This record gives sequence, C-alpha cells and structure tokens, in this order.
Amino acid sequence: MNEPEEVVRRWRREAGCVPLARAELRKALADWGLSELEGDALLVASELVTNAVRHATAPRDREIETRYVRLGNGVRVEVHDTSPVRPVVGEPDQDDDGGRGLCLVAVVADRWAVGARVGPGKRVWAELSVKAP
Repeated sequence: MNEPEEVVRRWRREAGCVPLARAELRKALADWGLSELEGDALLVASELVTNAVRHATAPRDREIETRYVRLGNGVRVEVHDTSPVRPVVGEPDQDDDGGRGLCLVAVVADRWAVGARVGPGKRVWAELSVKAP
C-alpha cells in the first residue's frame, strides 16, 4: 500500500499545536522511510510553526497550516499563515533568548524561502534530503 506523498493539517494558532505538528511530521517521515531526517526536520517544523504562532499578525482565531511533502529522498516542510508579515533572519546578541530560529533553519535545510500562498498571507518552507554516504 502506498503512503500519501503529502500530509496537510490545519491547527489552531496556539503553542499547543507545535508538539502536535512535530508528531504528525515524525509519523510521515517514518511512513516514507525517511526517519534519518527526523532530527533536522523536526527542528525545522518546530521553528516554523513556533514563528507562525508567535509572530503572525493575523487574528488569533485564524488557523495555520502545515504541509509535509515527500520529495523522493527528502521532504519539504511548509507552514502557511494568514499574516502578510514576512519573517526575517535575525542577528541576535549572544545573550538573547530568541531570534535564532531561521538561522537554524538556514543551517540544517538544503534550501528554504518565504513565498505567496493561495489566499492572504504567506508560506514559509524548507527542504531537507538524505545525504549520500
């Protein structure tokens, strides 16, 4: 039986959705035989979902969407929200508690970007692939 090549889920924009979104991605990676990507992919999902929960300027009752897409030997992690505000890579001071999320995404992902989505808002995505031995 073939597993779906894409997993899409909508979440209430609240902190409790972050571990749920991670669990959904963990299951998809296992189903696709991509568990090798789990550590980095879950980090990316955590950062992108957390950013949407914390920083989106849309009303709190708006949902965010996660979309996990299998790409052969890799995965694209997408987070959609209705806020038009685009995230920027911060330059946090050494003592800052936050501001490193997109820096981490840039380090572990093969590539990432911010783009338009159908409807208002944006999608932030990152792609990761299994590296050849």
